Amino acid sequence: MDIRKNVTPTVGLDVATIYAAIELSMKSWLVAVQSVRQERPGRHQLAAHDAAGLWALIERERAALLAAGYARVRVVTCYEAGRDGFWLHRFLVAHGAESQVVDPGSILVNRRARRAKSDRLDVEGLLRLVIRHDAGDRYLGRMVVAPSVAEEDRRRPERERGRLLGERTAHNNRIKALLATQGQYGYKPLRPDRWARLAELRSADGSPLPAHLRQEIEHELERLDLAEAQERRLEQGRRAALKDSAAADRVAQCVRLLMRLKGIEFEGASGLAHEVLYRTFANRRAVAGYVGLGSSPFKSGGIDHDQGIAKAGNKRARSLLIQLAWLWVRHQPESAITQWDKAQLGDSKARARKRKLIVAVARRLLVALWRYVTLGVPPDGGTFKK
Repeated sequence: MDIRKNVTPTVGLDVATIYAAIELSMKSWLVAVQSVRQERPGRHQLAAHDAAGLWALIERERAALLAAGYARVRVVTCYEAGRDGFWLHRFLVAHGAESQVVDPGSILVNRRARRAKSDRLDVEGLLRLVIRHDAGDRYLGRMVVAPSVAEEDRRRPERERGRLLGERTAHNNRIKALLATQGQYGYKPLRPDRWARLAELRSADGSPLPAHLRQEIEHELERLDLAEAQERRLEQGRRAALKDSAAADRVAQCVRLLMRLKGIEFEGASGLAHEVLYRTFANRRAVAGYVGLGSSPFKSGGIDHDQGIAKAGNKRARSLLIQLAWLWVRHQPESAITQWDKAQLGDSKARARKRKLIVAVARRLLVALWRYVTLGVPPDGGTFKK
């Protein structure tokens, strides 16, 4: 896109724009910069994480534009969301830039079987994207809504708990697998008396467990104890934070509202509030799309079918919603959502059919809960705890 300026600027009236795209990596950063002074974008390689060097590049271009007679210079930057999170976005915004963070999965790419790919091509593609986006074209790529530091930090306990539960499951499975090699299948590592019962274990032939095997199991149990202790501390801290939160706190208020409904306990309410409902959405499609529960139609010529849910959103929230949907169907049998699920299921007992329908239930439930916490309208037919 040619963004050159062909007339002499009028001092005090003209505004110039600097566009900068950053290709991030662990070893180095590649930056493409273009403004009205340049016919082609300039490419610069910086050391990884060198935000000061990046801003120095932009400041040099800004100084040149101001010297050319422009009254004001805008800075519009762009990079892909990923491992680096949003610290660079906040750094650029703090220095006066209009920073955009792109969802990498939304960028349109060449569909040839063997398309060329390099950092140079990627950063130039990002630069074209941010120029077009700034001009009003919103369809080449979708921009991520960057959370604030506080919003991002409040999600940490929920996510850490998920990882701890995963570790607990891994230790449990590992211990069972080790004992299976000795013909021992009745031991349950998650029971409170696991240490006492370990002392009684024997191999299938009645002989003591091999010394190194027992030692490995003991190490796994110690790690299991640690994971459970940390999970309990997290749980206590999260509940205490909810009690201490002010009545005007949006997230805490959302958790309290959700916990009033039957079938939704603290874990589900807290996870949904921190992962999804802390944000503001324009409509129900935006809510469903954020968690990847929107539809993916495929229509071309005589072909017209739906490919299922997009799975392009927050996977943690999507997994949580599926769990909440199963609980909702069980504990809210008179609700309109559950009645719709039963009508669609009919007399079918097929598990595959139930699993497909529960995804649709999750989408309807999410929209109903969003309306409940934003508009105060309870889910149709839903009942509250006594």
